[in-house]
Formats: sequence, C-alpha cells, structure tokens
Amino acid sequence: MDIVKTAKNVATEVEKGAEVVKEKVGEVFDNIASHLPFSNLAKKEDSTFHLEVDLPGVDKKDISVVVEDGVLIVSAVRKFKNELTRDNYYVCESAFGKLERRFVLPESVDTKKIDAKYEDGRLTIELEKTQKAKPKAIKVK
Repeated sequence: MDIVKTAKNVATEVEKGAEVVKEKVGEVFDNIASHLPFSNLAKKEDSTFHLEVDLPGVDKKDISVVVEDGVLIVSAVRKFKNELTRDNYYVCESAFGKLERRFVLPESVDTKKIDAKYEDGRLTIELEKTQKAKPKAIKVK
C-alpha cells in the first residue's frame, strides 16, 4: 500500500506545482498588460482617423512611431525616476520599461501622411486616407 500513498503524495505535489505555475503565468500576463498603454481611436467627420495613446511620464525623445507592413507601431520607454532608488516603496503601480502598441492600418490610410504630436503625456496621431479612398462630393447640375 506504500505505492498508493506515494502516488497520492506525488499527485498532491503536482497540484501544488500547477498552482504555482498558474500564479506565475498570471503575474507575467499582468506585467504584459501593464506595459500596454491605453489608446483611443476615432473616425472624424472628414473620414480621417484620430488616434490617442496615453504615455504619461514618458519623455518625448523616448517615443518611436513606425509603420511597417501596414502596422503602426507605437513604442516608448518610461524610465525609473531617481527617487525610486533612494526610497523603499511598498507599492509601486507605475509601469516602467518598454511600452508598445500595434495597430493594423486599413489599406485606405496614406502612410506618407501620418502626423504625430506629443503633449501632456498623450501622443496624438492623425491618419489621413489616400486620395483615392477619400469620399468625393459630386455636384448635382
């Protein structure tokens, strides 16, 4: 009967290990989610797109906006402040490190006419449609 007892002990240890793995995977996904900046996307009346990406605490020089294979990639680095190394924080909910969001662009967006501006912790990107994709008003005679 030692075999049954050993099997039960092994099963208990496997269950404990599975719980630890589940916790660690959850922590990893929470960390990844904390590095995805919030964004807002709107279609304006003139059929252009307006994208806002929240990047509080990021220096303008640490922001990159790139279009690659029809994907708009916004990345930034939020650096640790000096006081974090001097103080003992018990709770630090601010995300530091690399932040990145990717947006698949519709074919109608003119990638040569993308404008980006950063002000007060918010990156604003204006996306124009290609001339061919813009609505054209037809004058009725």
